[in-house]
Amino acid sequence: MSTASLPPSANPYAAPSARVQEIIEDGTQEPAERATRLGAYFLDAAIIAIPAIVFAIVVPMFARQGGAEASAKLPPVGVLFALGITFSLYVLGVIILDCIWLHRYGQTVGKRMLKIRIVRTNGERCGLLRVIFARVLPVGLLGAIPLVGWLFQLGDPLLIFREDRRCLHDLIADTMVVKAA
Repeated sequence: MSTASLPPSANPYAAPSARVQEIIEDGTQEPAERATRLGAYFLDAAIIAIPAIVFAIVVPMFARQGGAEASAKLPPVGVLFALGITFSLYVLGVIILDCIWLHRYGQTVGKRMLKIRIVRTNGERCGLLRVIFARVLPVGLLGAIPLVGWLFQLGDPLLIFREDRRCLHDLIADTMVVKAA
């Protein structure tokens, strides 16, 4: 059979002409604002960074206690151990809370405070395993590549300036961040 007898639109070798759009089931899923996503990221970072900074300031203060003659002494091992355990339990608690909320609601602490959440592009709930293994892990591994990893770490958040406001980790995991109801 010759393709010359077919109309141009029926050419089986022609490239598809349809424009693919993101699927949102009920139309109520409005993408989160860029500034809101950035704010949630900073809140999540501050929840860990501020206690870490305090920990980094307090521990050396114990080493300086007692004046010049005591500055050569090490701080009491029990105090450092207690501070280290306390900080570790705090970080572990935040990670567990984030995992629970990511699984149930698609939100971290920062996303919950700013009323945004992670969903699949079809509007369904995004599971914890997808968040970890498709959103976090691939970009983290790409960022760990020597000499070029920084390009992925830089390019990931810069993709938020696309029309659909999805970053590289969103594209990999087939997710999007939307305003929570």
